[in-house]
Amino acid sequence: MKHTIITLRITILTSLFILLLKFAGYALFPGKGSEILPNNTGNSNTGKSGVIVIDNDISLIHLLDSVYMHVTWDESELYGHFSSNGMIVIKSGKALMIDTPMDIDKTRRLSEYLERSMNVEIVRLITGHYHDDCLGGLEYIHSKGIESVANILTTEKCIEIGLPVPSTSFTDELTFSFMGEAIECRFFGGGHTFDNITVWIPSCKVLFGGCLIKSQESRGLGNLSDAVTGEWEGTVRKIIASYPDIKIVIPGHGSHGGPELLEHTIQLVEQYNR
Repeated sequence: MKHTIITLRITILTSLFILLLKFAGYALFPGKGSEILPNNTGNSNTGKSGVIVIDNDISLIHLLDSVYMHVTWDESELYGHFSSNGMIVIKSGKALMIDTPMDIDKTRRLSEYLERSMNVEIVRLITGHYHDDCLGGLEYIHSKGIESVANILTTEKCIEIGLPVPSTSFTDELTFSFMGEAIECRFFGGGHTFDNITVWIPSCKVLFGGCLIKSQESRGLGNLSDAVTGEWEGTVRKIIASYPDIKIVIPGHGSHGGPELLEHTIQLVEQYNR
């Protein structure tokens, strides 16, 4: 009888602990083992969202339907411990990746997780511009026989400086169907770099802005070594005019958000150009 009472008390205390975690804003997400993470990865536009922790350096954030944001962490003398974002669209066991992690090893680990844990095969990559946080894993992608797509300006720059070269190029705009999902790649002009593009999914109104768009927590424009600051504001305004019904925006670094990230980016550019 005494043992039964103790067991009952433990059960009640455990239930209360779980409830307290939920009220505190935490959620139990699937991942490598069971991780308890802050439930702060979504916003009012994302619906149900969750985090899949692959390892200490790589996570997937489920935004909606078949759309995920991949987040990887790196170290830099200039920026310290920082994260970079990409996007993955999954349909019928096939995946379209937008931007790789910064290096071959993390690209391999992300790819292997998709294959082994989600039974998903990457079949195409879109690279947003020529920096490492877009195509640092391109060599691995090509070793797997996966097609890569980039702006012709990106391809030409890769050839010029001796980087792995994307296999397919486009000028200004490319629209294609990925497993029945319309995907639109567009070059609106310079900004973070002279070659940066956006990727738009019209069915769910998700915009991958990459490093052209800054997260809400950003207080500056970040790496300006290849920036075209004179064009940046105009480029973002073209995006706003072209996609007036954006719901979710994925920046190159930091938290995803909504169309307010485009206005925030314009404000940062205006401050810089004063």
